[in-house]
Amino acid sequence: MDHLVPAGIALVAGLLGAFLLRMLLRWLAGHAGRTRWSGDDVIVATLRTVAPWAAVAGGVAGAAAALPLTRAVQHGVNQVLTMLLIFVVTVSAARVVAGLVRTVTLSRSGVAGSATIFVNITRILVLAIGILVMLQSVGISIAPLLTALGVGGLAVALALQDTLANLFAGVHILASKTVQPGDYIQLSSGEEGYVEDINWRQTTVRELSNNLVVIPNGQLAKSNMTNFMRPEQRMTILVQVGVSYDSDLEHVERVTTEVVAEVMTEITGAVPEHEPAVRFHTFGDSRIGFTVILGVGEFSDQYRIKHEFIKRLHRRYREEDIRIPAPARRVALQQGSVVFPQQRAGEDVVPLA
Repeated sequence: MDHLVPAGIALVAGLLGAFLLRMLLRWLAGHAGRTRWSGDDVIVATLRTVAPWAAVAGGVAGAAAALPLTRAVQHGVNQVLTMLLIFVVTVSAARVVAGLVRTVTLSRSGVAGSATIFVNITRILVLAIGILVMLQSVGISIAPLLTALGVGGLAVALALQDTLANLFAGVHILASKTVQPGDYIQLSSGEEGYVEDINWRQTTVRELSNNLVVIPNGQLAKSNMTNFMRPEQRMTILVQVGVSYDSDLEHVERVTTEVVAEVMTEITGAVPEHEPAVRFHTFGDSRIGFTVILGVGEFSDQYRIKHEFIKRLHRRYREEDIRIPAPARRVALQQGSVVFPQQRAGEDVVPLA
């Protein structure tokens, strides 16, 4: 009976310590939530799981030590508590490492999505190490297990060649930084959109129509691809315009430049510091063609910028009496040896029956 009092005190002390630790860590979580770095939130959230369990395990161990247990029972209790503590620490460590990797991934890519391939790999590695430590702590030799895993791993690697190829292709893509979540890419096969995620097997791309395209990592690594976000997110787009031959080109260039400057400063997604550029390049069949160069913040902004530019340019040309001619062609009708009207160079001649 005398042994029950210290055992009860040890157990109550463990429970009380778990409660106090949980309250303290809840207070720390509130402070961590107000910081700019999200990594401290992950660490505090994990400690809120580990610390109370560690306090409870310590109380149970103290209670077991105070009771008159046999050596075998005492050893069994200590092993169970050790395995429980190692398991909790392992799961918590996997959560911390995975959360920190996710935080680093988000900070480097700057997008809402995350590259889960690194998160999953780190989580699996930490769990595997924790399980090996747990087995070693209870007296199970892990050397034969590692040997068996090596032989079995070779057989699994041969059976899962495609899966492993996609895994290493995904790691290579992310390590080389050719593609990151949030980038807008276009493949030679026609698929294009924003990269949502790159996991251990496949890359998910969200099209502008909001549909998801799933591409195996191996296929993505072998495809010819254009990344519209790298090395710079800003880009220039070209709009082709044409005016009639009787237009004053100096006047056309001045008016077009004013419209470009207006669009660049007033439309969301444009680049205000972009210098307007108009370049004449072609004497066409019915018009003088030129190219207008616009600056956009990212790939998807170009549609809105083009839309507003064409509307405003058309309205301004009408106000300035600048004509955009429709394609036209003269046709000469020929009957016998008479041409009506007189045939001119470059005109089509259609014989009359």
